Amino acid sequence: MNKSSLILKSALALALATPLLASAESQLTVGTGDANARLDFRIVVPRVLFLGVGTGAAGLTANSTIDTVTFDYSSNPSAIGTGAAAGAITGNVVPVRVVGNNGQITLTANTTGALTNGTADTIAWSQITATSSLAALPSPAIPLTGAGVASNVTLSSGTKITDRSANWTFSYANSAVVAPGTYGTTNGRVTYTAAMP
Repeated sequence: MNKSSLILKSALALALATPLLASAESQLTVGTGDANARLDFRIVVPRVLFLGVGTGAAGLTANSTIDTVTFDYSSNPSAIGTGAAAGAITGNVVPVRVVGNNGQITLTANTTGALTNGTADTIAWSQITATSSLAALPSPAIPLTGAGVASNVTLSSGTKITDRSANWTFSYANSAVVAPGTYGTTNGRVTYTAAMP
């Protein structure tokens, strides 16, 4: 290969690659005066809505872990139906985080009917309540069935930005004696939904 052919191929390769390189404006000033070059910036921010309840509240990533809140009266059966707390309670303090960037966020709770023990015995969702450690992020009431009444999450900045974290503490009223069993083995899930314009 001769030298002129190599130079021609190198020049051609450089010419083809040049549009792929980032380029900005340039100005050559000869003599007095300043030289200016302008550069435009863009930041693209998508609409974002995040709801994390339990393990999923830790970060702004998808997490498929579904936590379980358990009220176990096995060690304190004399308390059944008295309104007293369970002998063993696990997972009833649940971290929650809501993040959004497009306006007022509402939360709703949804159920498909009462908690059951695998037979015809039931415990109504009205027996389960929650309090929030932060008034700006209230826990929506759990409905007997279907979608419940929405609660507003208070904006944290301006008219569109929300970034709120709280702990929801769940309680079981234990207001009646019920048949034995593990309630929630079927039909024991609440689905929370965050909505934003």
